[in-house]
Amino acid sequence: MIDDPTTLVSTQWLAARLTSPDLRIIDASWYLPDMGRDARAEYEAGHIPGARFLDIDDVSDARSELPHMAPPAEKFMSRMRKMGVGDGHTVVIYDGAAGGVFSAARIWWLFRLFGQKAAVLDGGLAKWRDEGRRIVTDLPTIRDRHMTVTQAPHLIRDVTEVAQTTKLGQTQVVDARSAARFRGDAAEPRPGLRAGHIPGSRNVPYATLFRPDGTMKDGADLAQAFIAAGVDLDKPVITTCGSGVTAAILNLGLARLGHGDHALYDGSWSEWGMYPDLKIETGEAR
Repeated sequence: MIDDPTTLVSTQWLAARLTSPDLRIIDASWYLPDMGRDARAEYEAGHIPGARFLDIDDVSDARSELPHMAPPAEKFMSRMRKMGVGDGHTVVIYDGAAGGVFSAARIWWLFRLFGQKAAVLDGGLAKWRDEGRRIVTDLPTIRDRHMTVTQAPHLIRDVTEVAQTTKLGQTQVVDARSAARFRGDAAEPRPGLRAGHIPGSRNVPYATLFRPDGTMKDGADLAQAFIAAGVDLDKPVITTCGSGVTAAILNLGLARLGHGDHALYDGSWSEWGMYPDLKIETGEAR
């Protein structure tokens, strides 16, 4: 694996830089209610030295009824400043899921959306622990730091833009949900949503981007995860999932492949599956 502080870094890379004054580590763990896990409590019980905890719901748009929607730029900037994360910092994000990027990639995507660089820790906290690396319970000293944000509107899509895409067929929609949810065979975890997928979309379950040890595939193996699902890596991509969290894993994978034209549908199935006037498909991708 090639370490890249703008996409993905290894545990070895992070361990070698733990004492760097410019390093900022973020624990972005988040779990669905039925998982029975408390992300903040787990952070307080043990985390990577220097890590600060970030609840993805605390850096979302509270005005929206949809979950985890991207916040206004001012809110993102304010939250990062209060966490002591600012301009010029090397930011590494991890979470406690088995693969390490269940929610970390979402925060990585937000950094990109607001003109900042960050990387996800490959394998996450699970790999860090498995390697016997240091875990602490003490909290870092935090001082406000200045952060400058800019908007990158080409990285985000709304429901109108996605609906237009499905009609014109110019951009590929790629769904990160499980195959059963994509086909409509499994009920959605959020009540009131129809089962199925956006017409014409492709299915790349986010788990297919990882090796058995929870690290992300690279090179030809990573590309094959997309190609096998019928995704043309020479064409633009819009990613989607249940609520815009795991879709960011696909964006991370595409960025690792050097794909330069990919965006995320922020409302994802939480929005599309809610409105009866939006067409859906069931079964395998056509």
